Amino acid sequence: MLLEKTTRMNFLFDFYQALLTDKQRSYMQLYYLDDHSLGEIAEAYEVSRQAVYDNIRRTEAMLEEYEEKLQLFEKFQNRQKIITKLSKSMADIQADSKEVLSLIEQLKEWD
Repeated sequence: MLLEKTTRMNFLFDFYQALLTDKQRSYMQLYYLDDHSLGEIAEAYEVSRQAVYDNIRRTEAMLEEYEEKLQLFEKFQNRQKIITKLSKSMADIQADSKEVLSLIEQLKEWD
């Protein structure tokens, strides 16, 4: 569960970091990408560990709200699934060309 959350937050951060403040971006990068502890971040910014924790939790909630509204990560995941299916179909010389064309059309729809 923890790894799934970390992976999700990293993706959401990649998609929506431009919508965050500099401080939010910095805390999230240090915590999720650079694997710093709350204490290390608090010490670097001369704030309490609780302040860092609260900021990160609020930022996570914001990222989830952005995703709920914009669905960039969901669309990315859907594109990846279609690309995988398309690759498998193309690898099979006996692949039905209609299926391949259908997958390409689905991929186009996501953008």
